[in-house]
Amino acid sequence: MHNFQYRRGELYCEDVPISRIAEEMGTPFYLYSHRTLLNHFRVFDSAFAKIPHLICFALKANSNLGILRIFAQEGAGADVVSGGEIHRALKVGIPPDRIVYAGVGKSREEIGFALKSGILMFNVESSPELALINEVARELGTFAPVALRINPDVNPETHPYIATGLKNSKFGIDIAVALEEYQTAMEMSHVKVIGVHQHIGSQITEVGPFVDSLDKIVGLIQTLRARGIPIQFLDVGGGLGIAYNSENPPTPKAFAEALMAVIQDLGCTVVLEPGRVIVGNAGILVTKVLYLKRASQKNFVIVDAGMNDLIRPSLYGSYHSILPIQQKDGEEGLTADVVGPICESGDFFAKDRKLPPLDQGELIAIMSAGAYGFSMSSSYNSRPRVAEVLVRGKEIHLIRERETWDDLIRGERIPSFLE
Repeated sequence: MHNFQYRRGELYCEDVPISRIAEEMGTPFYLYSHRTLLNHFRVFDSAFAKIPHLICFALKANSNLGILRIFAQEGAGADVVSGGEIHRALKVGIPPDRIVYAGVGKSREEIGFALKSGILMFNVESSPELALINEVARELGTFAPVALRINPDVNPETHPYIATGLKNSKFGIDIAVALEEYQTAMEMSHVKVIGVHQHIGSQITEVGPFVDSLDKIVGLIQTLRARGIPIQFLDVGGGLGIAYNSENPPTPKAFAEALMAVIQDLGCTVVLEPGRVIVGNAGILVTKVLYLKRASQKNFVIVDAGMNDLIRPSLYGSYHSILPIQQKDGEEGLTADVVGPICESGDFFAKDRKLPPLDQGELIAIMSAGAYGFSMSSSYNSRPRVAEVLVRGKEIHLIRERETWDDLIRGERIPSFLE
């Protein structure tokens, strides 16, 4: 559920008409509902109340400080994949001992920063990474808490670009060599083995792949313990999907019940890394119709947002519902491509979509854009990144200023020989 609803034919975010926000902020902009964010986090957290657990929100989905602060105040931890994300998590008050750090390309500098910050654990993706973590920890005179990210080779039945638990994935350590890798870690001088991590993919709408992978991980943990390797934490990753179109993902309660049936007797603290399921439907991208173009074979609705603002349709062929901010009665709609101003044929939000009647200058909402929207945006075509706005009841809060043209060139230098 979310708090974007029509009232008297106009789309509202909580208690504020979206047209009013557009008048104040200009377009395009990302818009988030505080009520939805809070409710989604609390529902997910409470679903696992029966077992010791830690919810580490996946910053990759949405890393705006204003949004992260909401979760920090709810007691969330953070799932991070870069030094920059550690910095963001600490900035909003997430305790370092509630931060887990994954990612296949951790640098020496990032590893050092994480160790000095005192994070909960590294989710280690490879043997060379493990060796470097041990080396940096030795140089700093400390011990690095680690879990190994185990690749269970389970097909999550999602888009191949966001499937991360198969044998051919760049992520994780093959479960077939997991025992050997754990033994190596145990023999390292400045590594402390405390957990097992898995993450099989994103936008998964069935519980089956989660259960199948955890069956394998539970067996691994039992074997590790039998060999004297202490496992305190089981990080089950994230990946639970949302409804963009006709998907019917399990509720957090049903998801939790399926997982707990497998893992509740392990005696581990369970770490969960939800991202999309918390923020996806809590945010939208508001954009304005610039032109209605009628070609011989196709209609185009050209808007002022582009693929640089929301790349998911171009990158994954993803579906996002498109709604008018103002509803109209009795008028016939049109079938068209909804496209942006970027000089790429891949710059689209919808293809051959049956749309309500639209006019030049009208506002539309691209729904379910709260996850992997702004966080994947860019300034391609020298387009400033858009504003982000948070609504709480009747309050409007600007949580990221719109970039300017001067922001685009900040940090660039013309060499002296060209002056």
